[in-house]
Amino acid sequence: MKTCPNCQAQLDDAAMFCTNCGTRFNAQGQNTQNQNQNQFNGQYGAQQQQFAQAPAYDAYDHTAEFSPKDISDNKVMSMIVYLMGWIGIIIALLGSHNSPYTAFHVRQALKFEVVSALMLICTALLFWTIIVPIAYAVMSIVFFVIKIICFFQICSGKAKEPAIIRSLGFLK
Repeated sequence: MKTCPNCQAQLDDAAMFCTNCGTRFNAQGQNTQNQNQNQFNGQYGAQQQQFAQAPAYDAYDHTAEFSPKDISDNKVMSMIVYLMGWIGIIIALLGSHNSPYTAFHVRQALKFEVVSALMLICTALLFWTIIVPIAYAVMSIVFFVIKIICFFQICSGKAKEPAIIRSLGFLK
C-alpha cells in the first residue's frame, strides 16, 4: 500500500495520483517528490508549497474508465441518446452490445429524461400559475444546451457527467 505524502491516505501501489487530495506521484517514487518539495521550499518559502501540490483533477470525468476501443466503436450509439431522447435510449440499449461507454451515456440521458418528466408533471399541475410554465421553458432550453455540450464531448471521446444533472442527489 502506498501512502500519500500530502494527506496520508492509503492508496494502491499502482496509483498515479491520490484519490483523496489529487497529489500526483511520479514514476521514481515519493523520495524524488520530497526532494523537489524541499528544493521548492528553499527557493520560494513554505507559503507557496500548497499551490504546487494539487494538480487539476475532474471528479466528474470518467473517460479513463473506458477502453479506447469501446469509445471509438460506440460513439455513434452514445450520441444518439442525447439527440433522440427516449427513442435514442432504446436504440442505444438495443444496439450497443453491452458497451460500458454507451451504458454510461444511457444512464446520463435517463437522468435528463427523468428530470424533464418531473418538470413536465409539475408544469401540468401548476399550469395556471405563470411562473411555473416560464421556469419549465427556461429549464428546457438549459437542458437542450447541456445535451448539445454532451454531444460534442462524445465527439471528442469524453465521458463526463453533465452539469446540473450531476448535482441532483436523488439521481445518484
